[in-house]
Amino acid sequence: MEERRTWEDREIGRIADMIREVLEESGADGLVVGVSGGVDSAVSLALCARAVGPARVLGLLLPSAVTRDEDMEDARGLCRSLSVPSRTEEIEPVLRAMESLPGHRDTPYVRGNLMARIRMTLLYRTANLEHRLVCGTSNRSEYLLGYFTKYGDSAADLQPILHLYKGEVYRVAAALGIPDRIRSKVPSAGLWAGQSDEGEIGLSYSGIDAAFASLEAHGWSARTEEEEKVLALMRRTEHKRLPVPSPVREG
Repeated sequence: MEERRTWEDREIGRIADMIREVLEESGADGLVVGVSGGVDSAVSLALCARAVGPARVLGLLLPSAVTRDEDMEDARGLCRSLSVPSRTEEIEPVLRAMESLPGHRDTPYVRGNLMARIRMTLLYRTANLEHRLVCGTSNRSEYLLGYFTKYGDSAADLQPILHLYKGEVYRVAAALGIPDRIRSKVPSAGLWAGQSDEGEIGLSYSGIDAAFASLEAHGWSARTEEEEKVLALMRRTEHKRLPVPSPVREG
């Protein structure tokens, strides 16, 4: 009798099939993934390598002035362990050029969005030059909360883990053999020194995922203060998930 596969094995196989199909249908030569040293990009990179082979995947490291050395070490080490070619492109020169434009005001909000959009621009530059597709690294918890940058980390040709809540990403990461050093670190977008995702959101990922599970089970009606906060974040950021508004053509 065939051994029963785990949820993780089934999910990995299903995602790999999707990645392979998208790449084949596109006619592109390969994939490029922005690798940060965090768990989401690690899982996305490993899934791509498994789906189409490491030689057809490029890991692009896009550090800023506040990127931690250990994150770059983890990103490079992961690429080496997966036999995925990697390259590093600093975003600071582009960021400084943008910040030198007349009227610029440097705030965490403006700088963070600039960094995300510069990174995606560099990913698409590489994709265009090398006939690749850009693989996104967004998860469902952050997507539903609106914790992403429009046309930044949300922009991609495929999003293999967008349907996975953060806790599910960790389950898949363990099944893929992602190093514990990556799986155990505090999630951070690396927007400034000491920044953490949970600190910025104001909720833990375990709490966020539990709130989503309860909301789904009760018709998206909040029953706790934490669920109210999650629902409020969803509603406030709904515009990020909707198509861009435009007038309906008459006639």
